Amino acid sequence: MTTATPATPVPPEGSLTGLTVGVTADRRRDELEALLRRRGARVLSAPALRIVPLDDDARVRDATDACLARPLDYVVATTGVGWRGWMSAAEGWGTGARLVEACRGAIVISRGPKATGAIRASGLRESYAPASEAVDEMLVWLLDRDLTGKRVAVQEHGTPLPEFTAALRARGAEVVEVPVYRWGPAADPDAVRRLVEATVRGEVHALPFTSAPAIDAFLATADGTGRREQVLAALRTDVLAACIGPVCARPLLAADVPVVWPERGRLGALVRTLDQELPSRHARQLPSVVGLLTVQGTAVSGPAGTVHLTPLPTAILRALAQRPGTVLSRAELLRRAWPADTPDAPRPTDEHVVEAAVGRLRSALGPYSALIRTVTKRGYRLAVDPG
Repeated sequence: MTTATPATPVPPEGSLTGLTVGVTADRRRDELEALLRRRGARVLSAPALRIVPLDDDARVRDATDACLARPLDYVVATTGVGWRGWMSAAEGWGTGARLVEACRGAIVISRGPKATGAIRASGLRESYAPASEAVDEMLVWLLDRDLTGKRVAVQEHGTPLPEFTAALRARGAEVVEVPVYRWGPAADPDAVRRLVEATVRGEVHALPFTSAPAIDAFLATADGTGRREQVLAALRTDVLAACIGPVCARPLLAADVPVVWPERGRLGALVRTLDQELPSRHARQLPSVVGLLTVQGTAVSGPAGTVHLTPLPTAILRALAQRPGTVLSRAELLRRAWPADTPDAPRPTDEHVVEAAVGRLRSALGPYSALIRTVTKRGYRLAVDPG
């Protein structure tokens, strides 16, 4: 993980003003989106998965009955929401008190603070919780013990843990898997596809992830639309990938995508990481004929306030700002600002579209329109010099 301190000022409305962040989370999505919007970000909401409770599922009840059939030696809690769901379901069946007592007679281990909070809320205490909040570290702790003939209940976290449970069984343990909830397909798959397309077009500045399954689902959607390699290329260059922690980051790290994450796996800490990283990557100052401007994403801020641009004018301004004061021809702007050819959206070839787009950029800039200068028969430049 790396962190950075913003090197340039950011727009006054918020640290993330002008930046677009795609959200793929389902659980606590509203909280994450509110934190981002409070900082000025534009949010593209596209939950890649949804949590499907299994309160009435026969598998949960069968697993609970198995836990109650004979004493447990170890109980593994992987998520707070899963533990609470399990206890609530057992209470509904009239076996809640018996399940709590069965867990009280066992050694309870917790994956992290959220699971620990749920354990304690049910009147129990954990004996071990890894500092890394990693399933692998829990497994190492368990494998250091003699598991021959021991009964281990494992509360799953949305998907099975085959490697974890297989390792326990290989050491002689009897494992009871408790599938309290599972990940289901996205409720709005079109929204996920739109986020994939926006990522490829360069309209997204960051993708924060709160679970590894959401990453897998997002990349699967990209694969289904033929955009997987383009999405990965974007994540390796212009789009910041941020994860709640190192376990969540594994699918991206395996694909050679650089990832940042906070020291503590909390939504607030994840958003603060975006606060630290994004302005330093995207905010830049332009001394110009209309004053000192800060350009960040789609926002331009200066003495007359902040104006917001749409994607194509933003791309033109970004291309000009990469070489401030230098004249760029219409052909060069067409190459730099328009997305690359795709089967359903070929890049235009008529350079007159550049003139129209520059006109829209000037109009959108409002009080800062004098920033864009036309150089007759040559192209356009930013008027960064006073006069």
